[in-house]
Amino acid sequence: MTSIPEFKVERITLAGTLTDRVFDALTQLINGGDFKPGTRLPSELDMADRFGVSRTVIREAVSRLKSEGLVESRQGSGVFVRDRNMHTPFRIDPTLMDSIESVQQVVELRLSLEGEIAALAATRRTRAQMAAIKRALKQIELAEQAGKDGVEADIEFHRSIAEATGNPHFLALIKFLSNFLIKATLISRSHEATKATLLQQVRDEHQRIVDAISQQDPAAARLAARQHMEGASRRLGSVDIGRFPTQNGQNES
Repeated sequence: MTSIPEFKVERITLAGTLTDRVFDALTQLINGGDFKPGTRLPSELDMADRFGVSRTVIREAVSRLKSEGLVESRQGSGVFVRDRNMHTPFRIDPTLMDSIESVQQVVELRLSLEGEIAALAATRRTRAQMAAIKRALKQIELAEQAGKDGVEADIEFHRSIAEATGNPHFLALIKFLSNFLIKATLISRSHEATKATLLQQVRDEHQRIVDAISQQDPAAARLAARQHMEGASRRLGSVDIGRFPTQNGQNES
């Protein structure tokens, strides 16, 4: 039987999100190599006692470990650390999105994707999908005219293009990355709204993407999408860093 390693944790005494604290502690033990692949986790009762929390908290934390692909249940044997392989989901730590630098890194990741997504959309889009892209673009305009931030409309615009590729994995990936860029998009669009020239730049960039997809020109669509993401990166970089929250929730000054 696989032996259980020494449990190097301190009892959790602070009030708050106990499940998050236990989950983070167990994740560190797994990623740090204290709990190697194939190792059986201590029992719920044992972990509850060592952490100083209820078994319900332990159960919820372990459930999250399972959803992250870090551990698995084996019938009649317990919960074991999994090998880090293709079953481990890709994830981005949400706390990292509290800095301009980290957000820029996700924007760079999208830059490498959006060009190919637009090119495929230009090649594969149906008439109905083209109509959906144009409606999404119109919604951005209507949101701006109504004095709204237009964030949701902007995100939906890019989702509609991803959907036009006919590849569900592109759509899922864009949706996933968009979750981490909502705050950045809000700040960027607020900044753009204060300067007519920047706002017009965004409109022109969007229109060039739509025109290229409509004309079924993949090369032009690829170029237009890349130029838009490069422009977004530049505009985000020009935002006053003091407007971006830090990890403690306060604005830098």
